[in-house]
Amino acid sequence: MVFCAISGEPPQDPVVSLKSGHVYERRLITKYITENGSDPITGDKLEESDLIELKASPKTAPPRPPTQSSVPALLHTLQNEYDAIVLETFSIRQKYNSVRQELSYALYAQDAATRVVARLIRERDAAREALANIQASMGITPSAGAENGDVEMVEGESAEGLPAPVVAKIDETHASLSATRKKRKPPTDYASAAEVKTYAAKHTIPSLHSASPAGITSLVVSRLNPSQFLTGGNDKIVQLYDRSTDKVLASLKGHSKRINHVALREREGEQTLLLSAGADKIAKIWSQDSASGEYIANYTLRTHKGEISGLAVHPTSTLAVYSSLDKTYSVHDLTTFSQVFRSAPSEEALTSLAVHPDGTLIAIGTPASTIQIYDIRTCAIAATLTPSGGTPFTVNTLTFSENGYHMLAPDSVSSVSIWDLRKTRSTHSIPLGDDFKVTNVAYDHSAQFLGVAGNNGARIFAHKTWEELVRIEEGSEISGLAFGEQGKEIWTATGREVRIWGSP
Repeated sequence: MVFCAISGEPPQDPVVSLKSGHVYERRLITKYITENGSDPITGDKLEESDLIELKASPKTAPPRPPTQSSVPALLHTLQNEYDAIVLETFSIRQKYNSVRQELSYALYAQDAATRVVARLIRERDAAREALANIQASMGITPSAGAENGDVEMVEGESAEGLPAPVVAKIDETHASLSATRKKRKPPTDYASAAEVKTYAAKHTIPSLHSASPAGITSLVVSRLNPSQFLTGGNDKIVQLYDRSTDKVLASLKGHSKRINHVALREREGEQTLLLSAGADKIAKIWSQDSASGEYIANYTLRTHKGEISGLAVHPTSTLAVYSSLDKTYSVHDLTTFSQVFRSAPSEEALTSLAVHPDGTLIAIGTPASTIQIYDIRTCAIAATLTPSGGTPFTVNTLTFSENGYHMLAPDSVSSVSIWDLRKTRSTHSIPLGDDFKVTNVAYDHSAQFLGVAGNNGARIFAHKTWEELVRIEEGSEISGLAFGEQGKEIWTATGREVRIWGSP
C-alpha cells in the first residue's frame, strides 16, 4: 500500500512524480503546483506534465483512518468539531460587533457631512442672492454662465498643443541629443554579437510579488544603478528590488487593479521617481521621503476614463506621457506634478506608447494594426504606419532604437517589423512562428540588438543582419524584457521570477 507524501493517507487518485519519485494524491499535488510550481518534498521545479498516474484497483476500499475505529476516538472527534464550532461562533460575534461599530461611525460621518453640505448650500444661495441684489442696484446684467451657478472645470485639458515653455524645453533637448546621438559609437567593451550568442541563465530572483494573483506584468532596469529594477504585478503592487543585496527596497500599494506599466525617472543630481500605471485608470508617481526613507505617492493621475495602456518618461526628464484605452493621451510635468496637455479623442483606442529618444515624436499603437506617429510639440499626426498583412491585430508594444532611426513593433500577432523612420516604411519583417504571440519588444542602448518576448520565451536578434543570436526558452510567457548595462545582460520576467542572462 502507498501513502500520499502530503496527507500521509492512502490516495484515492494516486500519481507519482517523475523527478522525485514520491506518490501524491492528484488533487493535493495539482493545487500545490498551481500555487508554488515546485515539488513539496524536494523543492525542485515541478509541472503537471511531470506526474504519472498510478493504476490502482477501484475495488480496493481505503482503510478507515485509525482515529475513527473506536467509540472513544469518534467521541473525541465530535468533541473537536464542537469546540471548533463554538470558537467560530465566538469569532463571528466579534466580527459582528466590529461591523456594527464601523457602521455606526459611518452613519455618523455621513450625517455630519450632510449637515455641512446643507450649510454650504445655504451660504451659497445667500451669496448669490446678495450678488443679484448688488447687480440689480448697479444696473449690471448677470452673465449667462452665472445663471446655473456651477462651472464645469476640466483639469489642464487642451487640444491646442503644449505650452510654449514646454515646447522650448523639448526643442532644446532635441537639439542637444540629436547632435550627439548620431555620432556616438558603442564603447569598446560593449557586448558583441559573438558574446550574446553564449548567453545563458546566470541568476534568478524568485518569489517576487504575491502568489495570488501571481505574475509580473512589467519590468524596467535602473540606468544609474544597474543592480536595481522596478516591477509591477497582477497583485496591484509596485516593487523596487536591489539585486546586489537581494532585498525588496520598496513595496508600493495604491492601485486597485493590476499594474500595466512601470518606469523610472532618473536624472543626475536629482531624486529618482518611480512611475506606475494600472488597469484601474489611474497612474501614480512615487519618491523617497528624505525624513523617513519610505517611498510615498507624490501625484495620482485620474485624468483618463479608461485603462492606461502606455507610460513613458520623456528625454527631458521633466515630462511623462500616458496613453489610455479612452482614445486619448496626456502629458504631465514631473516637477510641478500637473497635467500640461491632454489630446482630443482619436478614432481608435490607444493600446501602446513609446517616446522617440530625441523627444519630438511619440508612437502610439491601436487595435486596428496601425501605428500613429505624433509630433508631441504640435500634437499633430506626423505619419501613419500600417503593416501589409491583412489580418487585424492589436499593437500592444513598440519601441524606438536609441539612434532614433528605427522603430520596432509587431506587424502581426506572431511577427515583428523594423520601420525606417526616415522613409516611413518597413525595412524588414521577422516571422516568429504561428505558436509565438508577441508580448514585448526592446532595443539595446547601442541599437545593435533587438529582443522580442512572447508567450513561450524570447529571442534576441542582431540589427541589420537579423541573425538570431540567442533563444531564451522559459516554457511560459515572458511579460518583461530589458537589456542590461553595456548589453552584458538580458533581463526577463516570467511568472513571479526575474531571470538574468549573460556570459557563463
